[in-house]
Parts: sequence; C-alpha cells; structure tokens
Amino acid sequence: MRIIDRILPGKQFLSLEFFPPKNTSDWPAFFRVVDKLRALQPLFVSVTYGAGGSTSDNTLAMVTRMKQEFSLEPMAHLTCVGANEKNILDFIDHLAAAGVDNILALRGDPPQDPGVVLPESKDFIFASDLVSFVRKHYPSLGIGVAGYPEGHPEAVSLEKDVQFLKNKVDLGGDFVVTQLFFDNDYYWDFVQRARESGNEKPIIPGVMPIFSLKVIQKVVQLCGATIPAQLLRELEEADEQGGADAVLALGIRHARSQILGLLKGGVPGVHLYTLNRDDACLELLDGIF
Repeated sequence: MRIIDRILPGKQFLSLEFFPPKNTSDWPAFFRVVDKLRALQPLFVSVTYGAGGSTSDNTLAMVTRMKQEFSLEPMAHLTCVGANEKNILDFIDHLAAAGVDNILALRGDPPQDPGVVLPESKDFIFASDLVSFVRKHYPSLGIGVAGYPEGHPEAVSLEKDVQFLKNKVDLGGDFVVTQLFFDNDYYWDFVQRARESGNEKPIIPGVMPIFSLKVIQKVVQLCGATIPAQLLRELEEADEQGGADAVLALGIRHARSQILGLLKGGVPGVHLYTLNRDDACLELLDGIF
C-alpha cells in the first residue's frame, strides 16, 4: 500500500528509519531490534541505501523481510548517483515482486572511498531525474522525497532549495521526509517556505536523537545540520562529567522535547532515525506513541 494513502488528516503517526548492517552475521541482532520497535506500530519503516548503491542488495533483503515476516509497511531508499536505467528498473522490479510499494527517491552521495569511482550518468544527475523516471515507469508506486530544513548543503539559497523541492513533488513525489534538525524552528520555517512555493504535500519532520556525541558530530559534518550552541555546550559538559551515558540521557531528553513540540504544533507525523538502537528509542518514545 502506498504510504501517502495511509497518511490520514488529523491522525498523527510515527515512522522509523533503519540502516542495514554491512555484515550478514549482524542480521539476526538487527531483526531483533526491528521486532522490538515493531511494538510502536509505525505507519511505515524506511531502510537506507549506501553511497553509490553499495548496500542495495541488503536494503532489498531488509525491506522484503520487514514486509513478509514482520507485517510492516517498508519504504526502500533508492539513490541515483552512478546508477543507470537497468539498475533502477531491476531494483524496483525486485521490490514489486516482494510486495514493497514505496521508495524514497534520493540523489545520494558518492562513496567516500576515493578508490571507488562511479560511472557518470547524464540521465540521473538530480533526485528529480529519478522521481520523473520512476513515476513514468511505475505510476502506481509510492514515492517519498527528501527536504532540507536548513537548506541542502549545495543549495544556492533557501528559496532555490524549496523551488527544487517543489519540482520534485510536481514530478511525482507524494510526500516529503526532512533531513535531521535540532531546533524545531528550522522545521516550521521550512514548511512555511515550502507552502509559499505552492508545495502542499505532507512534510514529515525527521528527528535524529543524539545517542553519541562523536557519532552526531560526524553526521552533522556530512549533512550540514546545525547543533545549537547551547545544546552543544551541554553535550560537551555531559560528556566531560558523565561520559557516554550522560550524553545519551541528554540526547534522549532533547529529542523527546523536539517530538512533543512537533506533535503539539500539528505535524502529520514524526520520522525517527533509530540508529538501530531499540532500547534508547523505546525510552525516548515512552508515553508518546
């Protein structure tokens, strides 16, 4: 079932994002996490797709099992950097065979390993190229697209960025899932700009809890999100005084406050980047969903 058809006016929801382990030996532990978080009754779950499609087989295996064994509604990430028509058609055909009806269409990033060189494609330069191609060949497929509350790192301006987002939804995107942010004002400002551009699609805020100072600093460096100065000071103090456990506790409190504020403000739902951490996510969401 398409995710957009499951999003109902006035009925707020939770969705979850997972990343596939690189080693198959870690899969049993991964699916134990999925099984525990299934108790939250997410509207849908998404599974990431490695840079340059490096984990596409794992993503396919994950969403297939989530659909068939766990009765979850999965959304497979799909990137187009370095891809060609055959790669994309084969991947989506396998999704369809598994009963998976949704993708998150992304440009994606090239692999960080300088030794890996992807073939250039004139057909798939931007996520909008992928959206247009998929909508043409699979008109009934559910398509989510990404939005950037603080602007895409390569965007010329915030105004241009929301125009590109509008183009993606006009070409076939059903809804928007945002990149992480740590100040809800970024989300509300982004939604206002998107609405002013004529984009009326659901915009689902993506929340990434801070479970580790080292990990979040790396993530922020990659995606260009901003950690508010006061929050960063508190995290550094927590790390110095109480170590990893204190950072985790503070991160959970902050993400919980974010989610409660977003729900109170009337968001359609919240997309939680789980980082494959079941116990921390359950603690974070206790009493909310």
